Amino acid sequence: MPESPCVACCRLNSEKICIGCFRHITEIVDWNKRSESENYAILQKVAKRKLFADTINTRTEPTTAITQAEWQAAKAVIQQKRGQTK
Repeated sequence: MPESPCVACCRLNSEKICIGCFRHITEIVDWNKRSESENYAILQKVAKRKLFADTINTRTEPTTAITQAEWQAAKAVIQQKRGQTK
């Protein structure tokens, strides 16, 4: 199982991407419940986002902490997607 890219800097930009680990909030929720292939696919996206962020220096844009409401909404999106694939 790939290790989580979390760096304990949970701050979301306007696109709901964490500026610490470069995962979208829907990619953060349920990390440990995903398959290895799902997590490796997320890590590929993370690498691209990090490279892009470093290129254009997006780390200075305003961010917010992840709220309980955002967490629950992301979890609902994931559950809905899983229900559609069954």
